[in-house]
Amino acid sequence: MPPSAPPRQAASDAASAEEAGEVRRFWERLGLPGLVDVHTHFMPERVLHKVWHYFDSNGELIGGLDWPITYRKQEAERTALLRGFGVRAFTAMLYPHKPGMARWLNGWAADFARRTPDCLHTATFYPEPDVAAYVREAVEAGARVFKAHVQVGAYDPTDELLQRVWGMLAEARIPVVIHCGSGPVPGKHTGPEPIARVLARHPRLRLIIAHLGMPEYEEFLDLAERYEQVRLDTTMAFTGFTEQLMPFPRRALPRLAGLGDRVLLGSDFPNIPYPYVQQLQALEALGLGREWLRAVCHDNAAELFGLASEEAQGGAGR
Repeated sequence: MPPSAPPRQAASDAASAEEAGEVRRFWERLGLPGLVDVHTHFMPERVLHKVWHYFDSNGELIGGLDWPITYRKQEAERTALLRGFGVRAFTAMLYPHKPGMARWLNGWAADFARRTPDCLHTATFYPEPDVAAYVREAVEAGARVFKAHVQVGAYDPTDELLQRVWGMLAEARIPVVIHCGSGPVPGKHTGPEPIARVLARHPRLRLIIAHLGMPEYEEFLDLAERYEQVRLDTTMAFTGFTEQLMPFPRRALPRLAGLGDRVLLGSDFPNIPYPYVQQLQALEALGLGREWLRAVCHDNAAELFGLASEEAQGGAGR
């Protein structure tokens, strides 16, 4: 007989199985085939460990908050957890904080997508002289979603070096998940105004505003109502952790309901200070209805990324 697992490992496995059951019961109640999470982080291990260290040190960009990492596990364990939750497709949100990083990160992400069929091939960029060239390389290599982080990168999204990139991605109809809101703390170029200028120049750009644009929720709802290709992801919104810091204005819930076909589930897994299921429970507690939840937790992203057609052809998340 194989040796039994150590008590601590056995307890951890049991807790993971219990949470997975809770998550799966959530989407099964909605009659869904699973979840699609457009905001999960996978990156080279040494980079991710540096990110975790930053959270551990209560860094300035997280407002000095106490932010324990709930899913501090090895890459294989993290992918297994998402699959156990029933997440059909997820992303590898990775981002540079200085020049010279993005092309290397894109190479890693392309390899990760090849060995992880349920990960949507993710890429990133930074305003630097060769940005248009390596973004085109990523598009030609099959990238399906890009990540931009205005706060961490500390760059102006209207930078002239990025204009060809925005145009290229708009033409290719490839979504960009962009952290551009001023939470947890504002950056030099965060907020709705720079993004409004980008969209005025590239109105067909498929921007997915991360974290619902917190804390400028209503201003980013304005942009989503003005531009039909703008979407929002739910990452960390409405959870107890976030509501204490940057509460969503309840007067804006009808507007969020009205944009139900352009709101997508995001979680920030694994870098969240609470269990994954809390994001789902927080969305359900809004009381916006079964059909809204179904769309947000699966159908909108499945349509955006063509997952239903792929499944029909025998693919999965690719």
